[in-house]
Amino acid sequence: MTEQNTTEAELNSTPLSSDINTDENVAGINHLNEQIAEEGEMEKLKEAVEEEKNKYLYLMAEFDNFRRRTAKERMELIQTAGKDVIISLLEVMDDAERAENELSKTLEAKELEGVKLVFHKLRSVLQNKGLKPMDAKGKEFDADQHEAITEIPAPTDELKGKVVDEIEKGYLLNDKIIRFAKVVVGK
Repeated sequence: MTEQNTTEAELNSTPLSSDINTDENVAGINHLNEQIAEEGEMEKLKEAVEEEKNKYLYLMAEFDNFRRRTAKERMELIQTAGKDVIISLLEVMDDAERAENELSKTLEAKELEGVKLVFHKLRSVLQNKGLKPMDAKGKEFDADQHEAITEIPAPTDELKGKVVDEIEKGYLLNDKIIRFAKVVVGK
């Protein structure tokens, strides 16, 4: 029995090769776990950086769109800044044309010259601001540019569906319609 006891005691006191390797294995496993944890953190950090990069790119694109939109709005505002004043002056232009036509019937050329100079200056100042008269007479009727006042029988077959007479001129301000031409259409 003593032999058996010693053998058991020897076995218990003798380190097994697996016990020695166990400490090394545990250290190796811990090291691997640390590496896996670091790799997991790295992946999380890479994802976070990629997400922030995408947010930054989106923000830059949004800002660029905002900058372009505001620049376009500013240009439109500058181009049509005096729109209300110019629209008010359209009636003055109409009266000036009527007066010029009537005065040309009654005044001599020398007397009419000064009046024509004033009216011409008014037209050129407004033209420099971007105002252009529409040319409607004899053209095909277009509901997007003309306002039909009435229809009359066309004097010739060529004038059917076309503008026969212009009652009130239409005007464009920087290629945008600010007043439709009031016209008589041939049918």
